[in-house]
Amino acid sequence: MVATPTFKMKAPNVLDRLDPFHGGKKERERCLSTGRLAPFLLPCLCLTTILSLFLYFPNPFEAVSKREIQQKGAPIVKPPEGNAILNCNLYEGRWIQYRRDFNYKNSSCIPEARNCFLHGRTDRDFLNWRWKPYACNLPKFDPRIFLDMVRGNKMAFIGDSVSMNQVESLVCLLSKEEVPKFVYKDSAEQNRIWHFPEHDFILMNLWSRFLVAAEQRMINGSLSAAYNLQIDKVDEDWTANLQTIDYVVISNGLWFFRQIYLYKGDTVVGCVDCEEPNVTKVSPSGAIQMALRTALVYINGCKECRGIVTVVRTFSPTHFEHGSWDTGGICNRTKPSDERQIIWVGEPWNIRKIQVEETERMGKEGKEQGKSFVAMDVTKAMLIRPDGHPGDYWGNLRNKDFRDCLHWCLPGPIDTWNEFLMAILEIETGLVS
Repeated sequence: MVATPTFKMKAPNVLDRLDPFHGGKKERERCLSTGRLAPFLLPCLCLTTILSLFLYFPNPFEAVSKREIQQKGAPIVKPPEGNAILNCNLYEGRWIQYRRDFNYKNSSCIPEARNCFLHGRTDRDFLNWRWKPYACNLPKFDPRIFLDMVRGNKMAFIGDSVSMNQVESLVCLLSKEEVPKFVYKDSAEQNRIWHFPEHDFILMNLWSRFLVAAEQRMINGSLSAAYNLQIDKVDEDWTANLQTIDYVVISNGLWFFRQIYLYKGDTVVGCVDCEEPNVTKVSPSGAIQMALRTALVYINGCKECRGIVTVVRTFSPTHFEHGSWDTGGICNRTKPSDERQIIWVGEPWNIRKIQVEETERMGKEGKEQGKSFVAMDVTKAMLIRPDGHPGDYWGNLRNKDFRDCLHWCLPGPIDTWNEFLMAILEIETGLVS
């Protein structure tokens, strides 16, 4: 018999506590409209006239949408002509040899566990590859263009440690233009906030293993590796103050490869990797689909989230060979795989297919609500890159038999994800047509 769990949902103001710039657009509007400002109307009018000369810098007390920036005439740097990305499938392509400048300029942005060269990696050939879509050119990452597009906005990455890996890459890439202020991290360094004051841009990492409410299962009074998932309830750690966020980059996947009991209310509706009698067996991809759909439906149903753009990053595969993470698996390759050696079937490809389909389905529904849902389909590109993981070079002192074949070196292939993201923003902001 399966025990019924008690799900402890955190208070809905978690993000308020995380974000020192909290309050959202509604509170800012109330502050600006209060009657106490009436005696100062004339001085404010003069001040407004003066400040109008400096429209390049948005009001720090008012969130300015990406479309409003263009309407107000801010001098956004436009991408070069001819990249033809609007009607191009960016994710169908190949890796070509290309000598790249991966100097982040500010190496302090690289977390120690992702700094592969710090821990002894000597080969650098894995850096000299660039993703080339068949039908166009993927724009090179330009931190000035990126920061201009997100000026006055908030962007939140929601997911697990691989999602955080992309955020860390983005911080390093943007630091070439502006070094952000690190304004918050929790004790586990899973929820973090950066502020780019020159562009009034807030970047957040919000930790969520499953996107939905979850708790570890207790076995004989001790926490186990198994989880109970409330598949019809979102994880409130990332939904608090969602209405103040302009861009969401969301992902799920790696935590579903374990024993998981799926609940709707008090009823078990399925289980991953278990043999419970009378309980429906569910694949990891099936559980991922349930959780992702719940998350996307929640975002689409958020009435206050006007104009929000949701980017769903597809599954990032691991490259363990000759074992898994706890059985001696390794990843010591130094160049991309031959595409002809890749088998385009199996669970990673099933997950990718589900994530794309769920995003496209919600994209059609989201148009009616004024919301955008876009898939960032990285799976094919990353299946070919077994050379980009830290492997032995991640500073693991406690268990030297464990290689990191899951995360990505910085700098490394994961920087391409932020080139994909920049291309998506260019399309969403109307900078390419």
